[in-house]
Amino acid sequence: MFFPIGDDQVHQGHKPYFAYGFIALNVLIFIYQATLDAGSFNEFVYTYGCIPDEIENGQDYYTLLTSTFLHGSWMHLIGNMLYMWIFADNIEASIGNAPFAVFYLLGGLAAGLCHIYFNPGSTIPAVGASGALSAVMGAYIVKFPKSNIKGYFVFFRVNVPAFVFLGFWFFQQSQSGYASLGDTSGGIAWWAHIGGFVFGVLCGFLFRTWYGVPELKVGSGGRKGPFA
Repeated sequence: MFFPIGDDQVHQGHKPYFAYGFIALNVLIFIYQATLDAGSFNEFVYTYGCIPDEIENGQDYYTLLTSTFLHGSWMHLIGNMLYMWIFADNIEASIGNAPFAVFYLLGGLAAGLCHIYFNPGSTIPAVGASGALSAVMGAYIVKFPKSNIKGYFVFFRVNVPAFVFLGFWFFQQSQSGYASLGDTSGGIAWWAHIGGFVFGVLCGFLFRTWYGVPELKVGSGGRKGPFA
């Protein structure tokens, strides 16, 4: 199993204020969630999580946004924030702060709508930043397909091209998404991942046209991630 820890970095560009700000916001919100007792925690998730049945009935549209800042556990949060740290800063650096913030939120919206489409009538709340992050990764595979994703395979330090790592990731999500069709027991919102990624890929082609592809800084001089 490959565990990513970082990537090549944009040599020059916008400071990733929103990417890091979203990390801080997600962490702060989950710290608040962690202070709640079990009943209050569930009530908070059901209030601000995205419930397909409610959206289909014209209720609580705000949860399409708020759900992207909630998480179900520390491991859920840590996994998503690691991917945010690795991938989001390059996208923000290359397209700018305000465009990135809008793209990230629209990616979460697209992911939520895709989840609802493939889970009609579900009363289980969906939470997590992974839908919006999937959009970021979709844009990343288009803008930086040859960027090195640095990580560990078992005990060995290896670099994997972004198009290989993210392509395989999307294949896994697609397989799991199709396998989950008709399953009403809850679990991982695979179709939010798929919808977010496709949205991100489409935006990635627009970003290449509008903003070009900036220089990546590789080697020992580049920022590689939190553990590199």
